[in-house]
Amino acid sequence: MSENLLINVTPQETRVALIFQGAVQELHIERTLSRGLVGNIYLGKVVRVLPGMQSAFIDIGLERAAFLHVADIWDARPQGHEGNSNNVPLTPIEKLLYDGQAITVQVVKDPIGTKGARLSTQISIAGRMLVYLPQDSHIGISQRIENEEERESLRTKVKGLMLEDEKGGFIVRTMAEDASEEDLRADIEYLRRTWSTITKLAKTKPPCSLLHQDLNLAQRVLRDFVNEETSSIQIDSRENFLMLQEFGRTYTPSVLPKLQHYTGERPLFDLYSVEEEIERALGRRVNLKSGGYLIIDQTEAMTTIDVNTGSFVAGRNFDDTIFKTNLEAALAIARQLRLRNLGGIIILDLIDMESQEHKDAVLAELNKALSRDRTKLSVSTFSALGLVEVTRKRTRESLSHVLCEPCPACSGKGQVKTARTICYEILRELLREAKQFNPREFRIMASQVVVDMFLEEESQHLAMLGDFIGKPISLQVENVFHQEQYDIILM
Repeated sequence: MSENLLINVTPQETRVALIFQGAVQELHIERTLSRGLVGNIYLGKVVRVLPGMQSAFIDIGLERAAFLHVADIWDARPQGHEGNSNNVPLTPIEKLLYDGQAITVQVVKDPIGTKGARLSTQISIAGRMLVYLPQDSHIGISQRIENEEERESLRTKVKGLMLEDEKGGFIVRTMAEDASEEDLRADIEYLRRTWSTITKLAKTKPPCSLLHQDLNLAQRVLRDFVNEETSSIQIDSRENFLMLQEFGRTYTPSVLPKLQHYTGERPLFDLYSVEEEIERALGRRVNLKSGGYLIIDQTEAMTTIDVNTGSFVAGRNFDDTIFKTNLEAALAIARQLRLRNLGGIIILDLIDMESQEHKDAVLAELNKALSRDRTKLSVSTFSALGLVEVTRKRTRESLSHVLCEPCPACSGKGQVKTARTICYEILRELLREAKQFNPREFRIMASQVVVDMFLEEESQHLAMLGDFIGKPISLQVENVFHQEQYDIILM
């Protein structure tokens, strides 16, 4: 089974689609004006220290101040204690930071909603094979490299390439599993050069300056996404194709044969029906091939996915139909989580099954389908109410948050008040206005559907109110108003 990567580049944005078994599995979008900040290193300025919360707000030149907790301050940890240990007391933040102080920080979490970026003073710079930790002499190995002999071999290789007076340490990434000593040496040299540049800039740049920007999306594809299953990487921009070739020659030479410049007449995403898939991924309903369907509702706190049999009636009996629908839904859910980049708490309301054997089989299928996910997640067993809870780490905004905004008519409720409800609101408002003011006439400005309701079904109530307040009431259609919007003008 092979994966294909499609890279669509325009001046305003870069979009990457991962195709597996003929279907879009992942979508990544990076807009030129709003590139992700994770990995960026800044010379920040302390705006405010909050001893009560053991945190501080740091100005790094963004619209909102970023957030730094004492647990993310490297100097807060006592000498000899590496990593975050709950048993080791941290130095209070007010003894480490003061207002106006310049401090080198790295973004570890992008701003989401009303929350500012999350920062850390423990710097890490990612390379192809390794992650460099300038302040930490530790050598760590990716947990995904499970073979103990391989882990020790890699640790020995990296130690052998380190300088005698090396102050920093490294984390060996999964990509380094079959890396040669030359590959590791090249990566180490690149990371040292990068850190040297950052430290020089930190001494010369003013506060709130960007010292180092992480790779762009197209470059990260070559560094992070490509594996032995990747058969091709198609890029529809010649300029970016040449740029990626140059990047590949320096850092990922094994990827070069897979790079292809797409020159077809049809847009690349149209050729693989990616545009249609994006539209479907923004809807609530996901149809299953069997006739069943999913309903996906995304809220601030969590996402719920409801499974329904729909028109699916195959199987020897009803239990068999439910089982087959849930099995198909498990595959679809795993794909939708990746496609829509849903994070946080996800509640799966699968169709109730009586058989424990069926429940175990559905959970096994779900876990198998989720094993391809690059993002850390965990899956619970069925609860007493028959629900399955999935937690998926939030690393970036979901697809709908990137591409959409709340509806101006319903403000994100997903529904609008009826025309009759608005008519009654207007009548109540007219009565309030009539008690406070004494105009010559009241004029109602509303949408066409509301005015039509007043002229037809609600005409009697409007006339009765006019008689009661003793003032004429006129109607005016405002085509730019949505159904809930209205105005009352005192003439």
